[in-house]
Amino acid sequence: MIAMNDMSQNLKFDRRRFLSAAAISLAAGPLAMLGSANAKASPAHAPVTNKAKQANASFGTIKQIDAGLLNVGYAEAGPANGPVVILLHGWPYDIHSFADVAPLLAAKGYRVIVPHLRGHGTTRFLSAATFRNGQQAAVALDIIALMDALHIGKAIFGGYDWGARTAGIIAALWPSRCKAIVSVNGYLINNLERNKLPLPPKAEWGWWYQYYFATERGLAGYEANRHDFNKLIWKNVSPKWDFDDATFERTAASFNNPDYVSIVIHNYRWRLSLADGETRYDDIEKLLAQSPVITVPAITLDGDSDGVAPATDGASYAKKFSGNHTHHIIKGAGHNLPQEAPQAFTDAIVEVDGY
Repeated sequence: MIAMNDMSQNLKFDRRRFLSAAAISLAAGPLAMLGSANAKASPAHAPVTNKAKQANASFGTIKQIDAGLLNVGYAEAGPANGPVVILLHGWPYDIHSFADVAPLLAAKGYRVIVPHLRGHGTTRFLSAATFRNGQQAAVALDIIALMDALHIGKAIFGGYDWGARTAGIIAALWPSRCKAIVSVNGYLINNLERNKLPLPPKAEWGWWYQYYFATERGLAGYEANRHDFNKLIWKNVSPKWDFDDATFERTAASFNNPDYVSIVIHNYRWRLSLADGETRYDDIEKLLAQSPVITVPAITLDGDSDGVAPATDGASYAKKFSGNHTHHIIKGAGHNLPQEAPQAFTDAIVEVDGY
């Protein structure tokens, strides 16, 4: 096991590349939010209904702050002095995956930060010259830079898809910044050599879009049809989620980010070793290639109706979590678990905070 108590001690890493000297605005009061803040608590393994909560919950004003390579757009809720929870979305989604989770956590006294990942929503690159890189190390360092900009020393992390991977990387490499994590679909840190190995046909079929994105036809097709493409993904990976058009359109606005397609395409091509990353991240990727163990307390979640990552008992990756670890299966939930089962996801955050 690699000693990783503080990555700043293990890597000769020029943090100045990632931290901006821009002025910081810390209006940390709760945002005006609509949603189910008064919903009754239920156990993390409780079933969810097939009928989705529709687009009647949203965030108030989105804040912006310079952090690292980005000007990050983020939502904030809850008391300024509360324990911090950072919620990280996946693809093809945005911060609204947590529109119901955030007020539930805020009502319990947490300070909740929900950032748009690079290439999404109101998050923008500070320089036109910066390579539009979607590799896992770059996304994780964005969040460390955001924490530094907001003067957040340590947080609980919760995420799914790209967000779960990012949370796992921070937990593994910067445990001093992570109190605990909730990760949908378990341990998702990428190993490029392992990614080259073929999967069973059913699993390969589930990742069809990655191979589409590997082609120039896929790049052109996604640029032209990102709206309908993403809606198809929503339906396929969450077959029991009965979302309405307003719910989808609220998130679809985030796909209009000028760097959206570049980031998505690079992310998936990089995973298949079809696109290079940046040398500035090589030391971090070498550590991640060793599949580092996550030592902080963790809860892993699976939806039993996930159309791309079927639910398991968590045994295949249990050894990757050496701290207190619990696995729950959420009945009726698909791939976008926080939005489909916000109470269950909220309960998991509160539960892991008590470990």
